[in-house]
Amino acid sequence: MLGIDPRKVRQVIVEARMSDADDDAAGCEAGFGRTACNVRGREALLSGLANIIRDLEEEEQIVLMALAWVGRHTYSPAEWDQALSEAGHAYNSRTADYLTSLPRLGDYLEEGLAAIGNG
Repeated sequence: MLGIDPRKVRQVIVEARMSDADDDAAGCEAGFGRTACNVRGREALLSGLANIIRDLEEEEQIVLMALAWVGRHTYSPAEWDQALSEAGHAYNSRTADYLTSLPRLGDYLEEGLAAIGNG
C-alpha cells in the first residue's frame, strides 16, 4: 500500500508544475512589472503548494518525500522501503519547505508514482 491516495499526489503534481510555469501562469501580465510580478506570483504559488503539503498527514508527507527521491533516482523502485525509512527519519516541520524547494517536484513525483506502479 502506498500510504497516500494517488489523487492527492496528482494534486501536488499539478500545483508543483504551476509553480514552475511561465510568468503568465503565475498571474503576471505583460508590461506590469513582469519580473517583480513573476517573483510574487511564484512565491504565492509555492506558498500555496507548501500549505497543501503541510495539510497532509505526516505519513503522507513522508511518502511524498520518498516518491520524489525515487523519481529523481536517489533510490530505485526496488529500494522503496529504504526510501520510506529514510524519509521517515528526515521528516520534520520543514518537510513541506524542502519539497517545494525541489525545482522539478512535479516531475519527480510523477516519475516516482510510475516507478512504483501507481502512475
